[in-house]
Amino acid sequence: MASSAVARETIVSLRHQIAKIEGRLAETFDGEHGDVHLRRQDGLPQGDFLATGAERFDAALGGGLPGAGLTEIHATGMRDAGAAAGFVMGLVHLLVERTSSPLLWVGLSESFREAGYPYPPGIRFLHGIDPSRLLIAQAQKLNDALWIAEQAASIDGFAAILLETRGPSAHLDLTATRRLHRRALDAGRPLFLLRQMAVCEPTAAPFRMVITSAPAGTRYLLGKPLARSIGPPAFLVRITKNRINPPSEFILEWNAHAHAFHERTAADPVVVVPASQHRATAAAAPGTILAFSSPAGSTPAGGQPSGEQHPAHRGHG
Repeated sequence: MASSAVARETIVSLRHQIAKIEGRLAETFDGEHGDVHLRRQDGLPQGDFLATGAERFDAALGGGLPGAGLTEIHATGMRDAGAAAGFVMGLVHLLVERTSSPLLWVGLSESFREAGYPYPPGIRFLHGIDPSRLLIAQAQKLNDALWIAEQAASIDGFAAILLETRGPSAHLDLTATRRLHRRALDAGRPLFLLRQMAVCEPTAAPFRMVITSAPAGTRYLLGKPLARSIGPPAFLVRITKNRINPPSEFILEWNAHAHAFHERTAADPVVVVPASQHRATAAAAPGTILAFSSPAGSTPAGGQPSGEQHPAHRGHG
């Protein structure tokens, strides 16, 4: 009996060490007294999670997203870059009431060109985050963006860090993500790795979620659905990497007034927009350019529209 207890303690110790090396948040050991959940928070309180308020989603993550360390968010296509960014900003809002520290958004120039820059009025209205607290760092190369994120994770002054990249890269490997994860864990703050057009590759992030936009539901007024209305932004969240529970997926809605997530159930109605009917197809004449159409002579040489050009801003919902 004594040898069995010693062996069990040895196994638990070894699993603890393996979990620490791999950056795991939790593991399960089947002992004589049933399942014993060994939660390792690297010095952080056991209950330090970012609970979204969507109970089943939080339960699948073991209580919510970790309040420190690396979390990977994927947008498989550029059309979902706004949805993924909006989902991350909803998670960031969970930190707003905890601290008054600023937020750092590190991105590549090509990412901002493709997806647009963060839109301050939308961040304030949809997520209740003061845009003055948002700092944006733009880098030309991924190595520079990684260096900025690593250094920022070591500074006591940021509530959260968001690193946005585009496409697969050999520089964003296990070694690089382990450094990011360790820096964020040691500092006790979350670091969100937002990847556009990326494939699932080995990283040190304990959780990976793939975000796509979902059809909007119906808006409610005084507890009743409002006919022919469009509800809050909705996200299809696929948890594809989870060291606590099997992969799963959820449809979450973001309530811009309550600043909270809500899981949509099968009973919730979804808006269905009918196709256009009794309308002739507007066929363009051959050679006609519809975009930037202007009277003859008003377009400068080279076919470019006149006037000052402004960067695009991303949106979601």
